[in-house]
Amino acid sequence: MTILYAILMGVIQGLTEFLPVSSSGHLAIFQIVFGVDTPGLFFDVLLHIGTLVAVFVCFYKDIGKMIAELFLMIRDLFMRKKVLTNAYRKMDLLLIVATIPTGIIGVVDSDLVEKAGKLLIFPGICLILTGFILLIADRCPEGKRLPKNTTFTNAFLIGVAQGVATLPGISRSGTTITACLLSGFQKRYAVKFSFLLSIPAILGSLMFELKDIELSAIQGQEALCYVIGMVVAAVVGYISIRTMLVIVQKKKFLGFSIYCFAIGAASVIGYFLI
Repeated sequence: MTILYAILMGVIQGLTEFLPVSSSGHLAIFQIVFGVDTPGLFFDVLLHIGTLVAVFVCFYKDIGKMIAELFLMIRDLFMRKKVLTNAYRKMDLLLIVATIPTGIIGVVDSDLVEKAGKLLIFPGICLILTGFILLIADRCPEGKRLPKNTTFTNAFLIGVAQGVATLPGISRSGTTITACLLSGFQKRYAVKFSFLLSIPAILGSLMFELKDIELSAIQGQEALCYVIGMVVAAVVGYISIRTMLVIVQKKKFLGFSIYCFAIGAASVIGYFLI
């Protein structure tokens, strides 16, 4: 692996993980079109750690309070006191509920996801579907729902949407934000919920992959490339999250929708020509 390749992969991961255009779809298309071998599980893990760092940096205040309230909530549960005393505790429970269907779907369709990523037509079709999803987001009415009036049914259905988005080409952020908007979420809350929901999803994916990593096979130069890719993914991911906060407020998904249609169509056509 070269440093240039590591930087490019970090940029693709950081941009497409949070912008609504599907990181898995772009990485799959990039590797197929350019004949690049999969760089290995450890590099994939580091790229995801980079994007995870971006989420923590952007929402560190909320995450810190949620972690503290989670432990206090567990304490109150054992002491048989009232549990749902503030919005942070409600958010903790909502994220837990949403993560359950994501985890189940992720385990069930893991083989399908792996096979789909090797065929150019599959991420192409899924990117076209993402284009339609973004058109829906662009037309969603203004919502006012916040954590206090978000139901656990809302959270569960958003978790199902995130589980479906494990398919290469289906944007995780685009799908979950659209699900949030359809549930009547306030715009900024929709983005925050979507990106906070990515934390347990990414951590679960990392735990699933760590068991297959062979660190002894990584050499000095390659290790440097891995670290560079992770840092680039973190920096670009942070910029992407900030960009998404503006995009959702102004409801400017149309450009991303057209982009997904174009890349998806090109991938489908390319499948029959290559």
